[in-house]
Amino acid sequence: MFHGIRAVLFDLDGTLIDSAPDLGAAADQMRVARNLPSLPLDRYRPMAGAGARGMLGVAFGITPDHEEFPALREEFFRNYEQRMTLHTFAFDGVPQLLEQLRARGFAWGVVTNKSMRFTGPLTQAMPLFATAGAIVGGDSTPHSKPHPEPLFEAARRLGLPPGECLYVGDDERDVIAGRAAGMPTVAATYGYLGGTPDVDRWNPDARISSPLDLLSLLKNPSPA
Repeated sequence: MFHGIRAVLFDLDGTLIDSAPDLGAAADQMRVARNLPSLPLDRYRPMAGAGARGMLGVAFGITPDHEEFPALREEFFRNYEQRMTLHTFAFDGVPQLLEQLRARGFAWGVVTNKSMRFTGPLTQAMPLFATAGAIVGGDSTPHSKPHPEPLFEAARRLGLPPGECLYVGDDERDVIAGRAAGMPTVAATYGYLGGTPDVDRWNPDARISSPLDLLSLLKNPSPA
């Protein structure tokens, strides 16, 4: 059990919400437009947490250093903007988890590498995020995860020392960022896992197989 924690910070895609159907569809739309066969969602899902890099890697087998990547990325972004809340939902248990955290006196927030171009509209469209004390996107600071600065920024917005925040994510970079920020880390093994599900080698402080499992790891904060 974690002691001295006053806030829980979460990664977004693959931790709080399942956005793989909309991310995958935005990339698959590009394949179909080029007369390539559609790919099933289970091909896209493991890499959904990597955004355009992951989706275009699956759809076309290209990496960000490919000369066509910038144009394809912008096409992907446009497609995603048109559909990013069509089939994106909170994972089972997440609404209840957030309600319980608030009832027990914890603040909470989001730290994602998703740019605010998408993070802003998406979180504004989902009532789930109305009580978040901080929403930090991939371009909210000069650095993105695994750099710790986005986590520091979230802690500042919550008015708490980083050591009083816990970070929960489904990718190795989340654990790296949390550790660098001096925050305990929890691996969400129900998420996308970046296609490399060997969570043990990430060395998180704990792991959960469902969102509500987190509650058993937290001691209620002392009154401020």
